[in-house]
Amino acid sequence: MIHTDLLICGAGPAGLCAAIEAGAAGADVLVLERGHAPGGQLVKQTHMFFGSEKQYASYRGFDISDILVAQMSEMPNIRLICDATVLAAYDDGVFAAEIAGKYEKIRPRATVVATGASEKPLLFPGNDLPGVYGAGAVQTLMNQYGIRPAGRVVMLGAGNIGLIVSYQLLQAGVDVLVVCDGAPKIGGYLVHASKLARMGVPIMTSHSVKRAEGEGKVEKVTLWELDKNWQGIAGTEKIFAADTLCVAVGLSPLSELLWQAGCEMLYVPALGGYVPYRDAQLSTSIPGIFVAGDVAGVEEASSAMVTGRLAGLAAAGFLGLDIIALEAKKEDCLAQLHSLRHGHGGKILDGIQQALLDTNNKGDEHA
Repeated sequence: MIHTDLLICGAGPAGLCAAIEAGAAGADVLVLERGHAPGGQLVKQTHMFFGSEKQYASYRGFDISDILVAQMSEMPNIRLICDATVLAAYDDGVFAAEIAGKYEKIRPRATVVATGASEKPLLFPGNDLPGVYGAGAVQTLMNQYGIRPAGRVVMLGAGNIGLIVSYQLLQAGVDVLVVCDGAPKIGGYLVHASKLARMGVPIMTSHSVKRAEGEGKVEKVTLWELDKNWQGIAGTEKIFAADTLCVAVGLSPLSELLWQAGCEMLYVPALGGYVPYRDAQLSTSIPGIFVAGDVAGVEEASSAMVTGRLAGLAAAGFLGLDIIALEAKKEDCLAQLHSLRHGHGGKILDGIQQALLDTNNKGDEHA
């Protein structure tokens, strides 16, 4: 049995920031990461971040990962283990994990679940053909392994991920034929869409994929227009000779551990699916279990880092560490989140803020 003050499940942006804050407060921290290296999605993000200096604005994702890992490595009370998968959470507070090929049990005094999210699939004829990728797979091939994944691409999804990956494909010498999205408006930031427009890439809203076809691989992709009920309109088909269809239609929180632990869950479409009831400081309905990053609700990496810091501080407070000093830091995190979740002129982005408020209020009722 492994004993630790704080177990952190996941070493992406949220998990790393949670570890840094809890470690700085004096907690003995164990971070388990199922990948070969820490950093999560940061290591494949080559674009510069928005936000403020506190969220590393103007830095690229892989540089931010290096900064966070370096900060964490300076703290002897933080132990990071990669190639370690947390398998289960039990109702007696014990977690099970596979570490270096061995089954291990862990009993933490507190836990931060920062497991992130997985890409949503989409059903259509031909969706199992080689050449149909998730956007994350394309980023991994390009930005981690230096492999050009395609020659001619149709991108499905005009949220930030679809727009950013499309631009990165262009930078890698790939021909991006079109970006389409089923929604009537582009979901991502205009700055990303503008880059594609300047490169001559058309963006078609209210369009989706009808089918992908080819002999053993993608050779052509058929798009069609959608009506107000999101149904395809016959006679509006457009055929593209492409070897790749990249799907970027959203993320789903990886919440299995929270279900296993018995946390109360709520389905919130604006946050990507099932997320836990929690209070404003990311404490779930199970005392001692905190959440951070996309598992708490799919947002941007900047928000993931701030929620990670907030969860790490809240966990440190739960452990009885210097609560007075932690309060000011927590208030600063809450102020950063408020700023990140509001668009220009105070307009709330995509209903996320209201969804979070509703979830927090529900969490207070069930705590």
